[in-house]
Amino acid sequence: MLRVGLTGGIGSGKSTVSALLVAHGAVVIDYDRLARDVVEPGSPALERIAERFGPGVIAADGTLDRPALGALVFTDPQALSDLNGITHPAIRDLGDAREAAAGPDAIVVHDNPLLVEMGADTLCDVVVVVDVPVEVQVERLMTNRGMTQADARARIAAQASRDVRTGAADLVIDNTGSQDELAAIVGGVWDELEARAADRRVPGDS
Repeated sequence: MLRVGLTGGIGSGKSTVSALLVAHGAVVIDYDRLARDVVEPGSPALERIAERFGPGVIAADGTLDRPALGALVFTDPQALSDLNGITHPAIRDLGDAREAAAGPDAIVVHDNPLLVEMGADTLCDVVVVVDVPVEVQVERLMTNRGMTQADARARIAAQASRDVRTGAADLVIDNTGSQDELAAIVGGVWDELEARAADRRVPGDS
C-alpha cells in the first residue's frame, strides 16, 4: 500500500484534484466527511464540543451547528486549538480504520485539508499539496462560496500558511490554470504515484 497525503488551502481546488485521482483509481479517504462523521449526534466528540463551547453550538435537531461553531473558532486561535484537540484524534482513528479496509496494493489518498496541522504529513509515504496564491484563494471563496473578504482571509489564516504546506510537500500541484491543465498535471502525478507504489513492492511479488 502507498499512503498519500493530499492537502491544500481552502479554495485551492483540492477537492477537484481528489476527484481526478479517484478517476485514475485511487482509494480516497475524505477527511471533510470524516470530520462530519465523528461529530454525529450522540458521539463522544460532539458531547465534548458542547461542554467546551456551550449549548449554542448544537442545533435544535441535535446536530452540530457549524456556522455557530465557526463564528467562535475561526477568529480565536485558542478556541480553534481546543476544537482541534477534540476532533483530530477521533478523525485520525476513523481514517486509519478506513485505510485498513483498502486492499494491500491500493494507492490510498488521505484527502485532508489539515494534514500538516494534524502532523499527519509525517505518516505519509508521499505528500501532495495543491497550491495557489492567497489572493486566488480569497477571490474563489468570495465568488464561489459567497464569503466576505474578511471572512475568507480569516478562514485562510486559520490554516497552515502556504509556505508551511509546500515545505512539507513531495509533489506540488499548481492549480492556477485551466481545468484541462489541472487534469494533465494530475495525470502526471498519478504516473509518479504508480511508479512509487511499484518501487515499494517486494521483488517477486505479482
